[in-house]
Amino acid sequence: METFRDLALRRRSYRKYQNRPVEREKIKQILEIALASPSGKRINPWEFIVVEDRDILRQMSACRTYGSQMLDGAPLGIIIALDTAKADTWQCDGAIAALNILLACEDLDLGACWMQVYGRTSPADSEPLAVSRETLAEEPAENMIKRLTGIPEHLTVLCVIAIGYKGEEKKPINPEKLQYEKIHWGKW
Repeated sequence: METFRDLALRRRSYRKYQNRPVEREKIKQILEIALASPSGKRINPWEFIVVEDRDILRQMSACRTYGSQMLDGAPLGIIIALDTAKADTWQCDGAIAALNILLACEDLDLGACWMQVYGRTSPADSEPLAVSRETLAEEPAENMIKRLTGIPEHLTVLCVIAIGYKGEEKKPINPEKLQYEKIHWGKW
């Protein structure tokens, strides 16, 4: 039986996906685990937007110069948007839900990759370029994603997670290569 440690070390960021849809039952399991995530005072300030439309995912892939292109090949994206007026812990709450989604995907033998949206400015002004300037959006990533998916203005988009069947092989993280020097016992 696989342990949580095994699952966590096996989880990697996958940016290439097979050309096949993710089954509705697996999507429901991922969302169930996201909804079960802990949040400050159990306020649950999140909303999850499931995107399966390949054209919308392709358009969203141009929202940043680097780090968003995997959405173009993904059959599924889950956007995590939060109501910042509900909780001062909204960023932490959303990040915990994102991690639960990433681990759920690995548990279901799916690949996934987190794409930060919050705080990203217009991609046309930043470097390095992973795509041509002609294909980039001229608006901030969050505005573009809201426009494409109808997310209400009062919500803040934290991230998008690209999900699909793995189209590349990756080795698990080697525990011997972890930075144990970053652990401090009792004090610095």
